[in-house]
Amino acid sequence: MKKSYEMDMCSGSVVKKVLSFSAPLMLSGVLQLLFNAADVIVVGRFAGRQSLAAVGSTTALINLLVNIFIGLSIGVNVLVARYYGAKNEKDLSETVHTAVAVSLASGLALIAAGFFASRFMLELMGTPEDVLYKSVMYMQIYFSGMPVIMAYNFGSAILRAVGDTKRPLYFLTLAGVINVLLNLFFVIRLNMDVAGVALATVLSQCISAALVFRCLMQAEGGLKLRLNRLAINKRKLLMIIKVGLPAGMQGAIFSISNVLIQSSVNSFGSIAMAGNTASQNIEGFIYASMNALYQTNLSFTSQNIGAQKYSRINRILLVCQGCVTAVGVILGFAAMAVAEPLLGIYSSDPEVISYGMLRMSVICTTYFICGWMDTMVGSMRGIGYSILPTIVSLTGACGLRVIWIFTIFAWRPTLTVLYLSYPVSWLVTATAHVTCYLLVRRKLPKTDGAAVQAV
Repeated sequence: MKKSYEMDMCSGSVVKKVLSFSAPLMLSGVLQLLFNAADVIVVGRFAGRQSLAAVGSTTALINLLVNIFIGLSIGVNVLVARYYGAKNEKDLSETVHTAVAVSLASGLALIAAGFFASRFMLELMGTPEDVLYKSVMYMQIYFSGMPVIMAYNFGSAILRAVGDTKRPLYFLTLAGVINVLLNLFFVIRLNMDVAGVALATVLSQCISAALVFRCLMQAEGGLKLRLNRLAINKRKLLMIIKVGLPAGMQGAIFSISNVLIQSSVNSFGSIAMAGNTASQNIEGFIYASMNALYQTNLSFTSQNIGAQKYSRINRILLVCQGCVTAVGVILGFAAMAVAEPLLGIYSSDPEVISYGMLRMSVICTTYFICGWMDTMVGSMRGIGYSILPTIVSLTGACGLRVIWIFTIFAWRPTLTVLYLSYPVSWLVTATAHVTCYLLVRRKLPKTDGAAVQAV
C-alpha cells in the first residue's frame, strides 16, 4: 500500500484528520446506499408500487441475516488498527488473512440462509400475498452475491483501519455507475422486474470486491494479502469475535425490532409499505453520513489505543460528536424541507408520497440523536469494550422499541405513534452510553505509553 493512502491517526490535529478521514467515508456510505436506492427508484418508476413494496419489505430481513457477519468486520477494523498503530507486522498479517478467509466463509453461509429462510421469514413478517413472490425472488438473487458483499465489507474495514478511505470511495463510484446502468437495462429493456435490480446489485458488488482485493494484494508489509496464505488463525479469530460478535448480535437484534416495526407497517397495506420504503431510503443517506463518524471514531480510537496515546481519546470523541451532530441536523432538516420532491423520485403516487412524508417528519428531524448514540459506541468498541455497549443498546433501544410496539402502539395503533418509538429509544440509549463511557475511560492508564490489556 502506498503511504499516501495511509493516515497516522496518533499525532497532529484531530479535527483536520477526522474531517479528512470521514469525508470519503461519508461519500462511500452514500454510494453504497445508491445500490439499493437505484433498485427502489427503478422498480418504483418502471415496475409499479407492488415491486417497490416487494423490494422494501426485504430490507429489515436482509439486515437481520447479514448484520452478525458484518459485525465481525468491526472486530477486524479494531484489531487491524491496533496492530497498525503498534507497528506489529506479524500480527497484522495474520489478522488480514484471517479476516479475508472469514469473509468468504460467511458469504457462503449466507447464501444458504437467504435461499432457505427467505420465504418462511417473509411470511412470518406478514408480507402481503400480492408482493410475496417478488420479495422472495429479490432476496434469493441478492443473497447469491453474499461472498463478494462480505469480501468487500471486510476488505474495506482493513483499509479503513489504516486510514485509507479514498480508494474504497473510488471503487464504489465505478460500481455505483455500473449498478445504475444495469438496473435500467435489466428492468426497462429486458423487463426483468425485481430480479433485474437484484442481479445488477450482485454484479456491481463483484466489481467493488475485486478492486478491494487487488488493493490488498498490492499492499506492502503486514497488510499484503497473499491468496496462498489464506487461513483462519484461531487466536486472531477469537479476538475478532470478542469485539465483532457483540456488535453483530446488536445489529441483528436491532433488525428484529425493525422487523417487528416493518410487520406493523405491513398491516397498513402495500401503499403504506411503499411510502415507508421510500422514506427509509432517503433516511439511509443521512444515516450513512452519520455512521461515517462512528467508523471514524472506531478507527481513530483503536489506532491510538495501539500506539498508547490515551490522552487523545476524549478529544477524538468530542470532535466526532460535534461532527455527527452537525451532519445529522443539517441533512435531516434539509431532507424534510424538500421531502415531497425527494419522495417523488421513488414514486409518483400521491398516497405513497403522503405516507413517506409522515415517516420523514418524525425520523429526519430527530436523527442526530441516533448519531450521538452510535458515536459513543464507537469510542467504547475502539477502547476494546464491545459487550457493554451491546447490552446497553439492546436494553435501551431494541428492548424499549419492542415494548413500545406491544404497549403504546397497541393502545394507539397509528403510524405516527409507531415511528415515535425510534427517537425515544435513541435518546434513552444515548444517555446510558455516556455513563458507560465515563466508567470505561477511567480504566485506561493516566499517562501515554503505559501498557493496556489487549483486545
